[in-house]
Amino acid sequence: MSKHSVLAWSTVVALGGFLFGFDTAVISGAEKSIQQYWNLTAFEHGLTISIALIGTVIGSLIGSQPSDRFGRKNTLYFVAAAYLLSSLGTALADNWHVFLVFRFLGGLGVGISSVVAPIYISEISPANRRGRLVGLFQFNVVLGILISYLSNYLISQGGETSWRWMLGVQAFPSFIYLVLIKFIPESPRWLILKKGATERALEILRIINPLNCEEELLAIKNSGKKDSESKSTKGSLFSSQYRKPVMLAMIFAFFNQVSGINAIIYYAPRIFEMAGLGAHSSLLSTVGIGLINFIFTLIAINFIDKVGRRVLMLVGSVGLIASLFLVAYTFYAENYSGFAIPAYMMLFIAFFAFSQGAVIWVFISEIFPNSVRAKGQTLGSSTHWVMAAIIAFCFPYLAETFGGAAIFTFFGTMMVLQLLFVWRWMPETNGKSLEQIGTNLVMH
Repeated sequence: MSKHSVLAWSTVVALGGFLFGFDTAVISGAEKSIQQYWNLTAFEHGLTISIALIGTVIGSLIGSQPSDRFGRKNTLYFVAAAYLLSSLGTALADNWHVFLVFRFLGGLGVGISSVVAPIYISEISPANRRGRLVGLFQFNVVLGILISYLSNYLISQGGETSWRWMLGVQAFPSFIYLVLIKFIPESPRWLILKKGATERALEILRIINPLNCEEELLAIKNSGKKDSESKSTKGSLFSSQYRKPVMLAMIFAFFNQVSGINAIIYYAPRIFEMAGLGAHSSLLSTVGIGLINFIFTLIAINFIDKVGRRVLMLVGSVGLIASLFLVAYTFYAENYSGFAIPAYMMLFIAFFAFSQGAVIWVFISEIFPNSVRAKGQTLGSSTHWVMAAIIAFCFPYLAETFGGAAIFTFFGTMMVLQLLFVWRWMPETNGKSLEQIGTNLVMH
């Protein structure tokens, strides 16, 4: 019973990841039509594409506040409503400024979702299944990206207004998500530490962990007491006691983006055309990237609780280094015959999905103590999104100025540093309770 209940709750919340991925990628199929429809200048067009990312950064920065104040479940209601209103608003917008407002709202939903959904799933998951269950969120993100590509392709046959349907179709899963949230419970850890609702929390813990629910309740309460006793700065995330998890979250999120993942996801057709492929072949290769991302994320979430987070990261880092330097060498040698660069980039995507892609939201959601978990997840998520915005903004200029060889050499060098970080400093969190992890990483 408990196993199926926790899986059902996690699956519902992970649907937010599907909407996250869909909302992020769907604009790629509509952006040219939107530019023509409102006759946008280059600046206006750039703002139209990036406004959701701006909303995502802001959403990730503020995500901990409603999560701690109103609860994880109520915040997820807002996320679902933001996705629903964004999809309907952008599809029906009668002027460009209204369109921007609703795209920004969708970005807020993505940013807050990247904070709250992993926290919620980590807080309701048994220790031995937490990696796989939180990994459902990332699995749904890449599924959402893949489905948005396929949806755009199918809807694109519908004529001049097809872009409205591309954006509006997201309303259907958004509405389903809004309805399903009603059937999940609040996080027991939030109920205990933020509301003092011990009896309500115990009822939920009995479903999650029927054999040891009383012991788990006591461990959560004790962790709250320890946090309050050691708070010299009223729980400030940047007090000295939280230095280690703060450092781990920021460095992990930084490396996630300097791997070049978002540059490749956003600009794959441009990179392939730099390598001499035609437009049609570039588009086909992009769909291949989405499929590889999906398959290897699925593989990773089946291994993450068996071999641990560090093993995935060590294997993945080696693969990322090899694939990125192969791309760099191919650009340097100007050996553009065949499909060498698409093949190496798909190898990169496979290793990324197997490591950083699957591990990031799991790891960051685990390493902070209960009392500051939402703030810690906000820090990791906002670091991730700020770096994503910087990389996405700078990549076209850097690629044009320095060429593919230099930029992929930089990404490869960053992954060498990531390998050193994982080998020397990344702790293993697999199989440990959230309270154990928090105690081990906090400096008293």
